[in-house]
Amino acid sequence: MPAPWPLLLYALAGTAGGVLALRTGIPAAPLAGALIGAGLVSMSGRLEAAQWPAGTRTVLEIAIGTVIGTGLTGTALLEVRALWRPALLITLSLVVTGVVVGLLCSRLLGLDPVVALLGAAPGGISGMSLVGAEFGVGAAVAALHAVRLITVLLLLPLVVRLILPFNGGAAPGG
Repeated sequence: MPAPWPLLLYALAGTAGGVLALRTGIPAAPLAGALIGAGLVSMSGRLEAAQWPAGTRTVLEIAIGTVIGTGLTGTALLEVRALWRPALLITLSLVVTGVVVGLLCSRLLGLDPVVALLGAAPGGISGMSLVGAEFGVGAAVAALHAVRLITVLLLLPLVVRLILPFNGGAAPGG
């Protein structure tokens, strides 16, 4: 059984990163901050690679799924009923674009095709990292999604503010 202290240090680094990121005000800051905090400790090479106890990944996947699932309310279902066409168009566009970009990155930049396809996939960092881990490329996929997520979280709110006039939170035209 691996020593528990490296896991404790990783957990502390992730917690510290998540708490510090909360101060930024960016969406999903705790997730991004925890990833950066634990990732920096891991990349430093000063600790052995994390060896999580058996079943830990399953418990965390269940916890993440539960957190996401609790956001699927009756209101969300009503919104999906009203927005199914744009949801379908957006989903298909993102999947096709992700496959094309992934294949281009693989062929033009020499990136492992699994890493490229999962890294370009339109999923969240936690979900895609877990899928990547199933293929043995979780860290690389997490790195690509972390760059994407942090960039989008920093730039997209600014783009929205520049493109759309402020209307007190109401939807345009509403």
